[in-house]
Amino acid sequence: QVQLVESGGGLVQPGGSLRLSCAASGFSLDHYAIGWFRQVPGKERDEVSCISSSDGSTDYTDSVKGRFTISRDKAKNTVHLQMNSLKPEDTAVYYCAVGYGSECGYYAMDYWGKGTLVTVSS
Repeated sequence: QVQLVESGGGLVQPGGSLRLSCAASGFSLDHYAIGWFRQVPGKERDEVSCISSSDGSTDYTDSVKGRFTISRDKAKNTVHLQMNSLKPEDTAVYYCAVGYGSECGYYAMDYWGKGTLVTVSS
């Protein structure tokens, strides 16, 4: 059974850090592009970061560049999103998703996790 399970969300003060994890089961993350997306109520689900399957290259939306880092742990079949210098506008439900091949982007994703809530507030 293909499954993606996110963890690591929670409440953090502005300026703080969180590390999200996405554990894959039922398949190998090899050959999959892996993305982190976030969504706030009433808005679209936006891509935050993505890591390519072909060369491991990474991409970030402008608002998180320099603060977030995506990484892959092949041995554990897991992807992480290290989030530093968090801001209230980072508050959202964060989802991981994977798409077979090297393409990133919402419509390229084949499987989605159920999400983990990140709240940045004092």
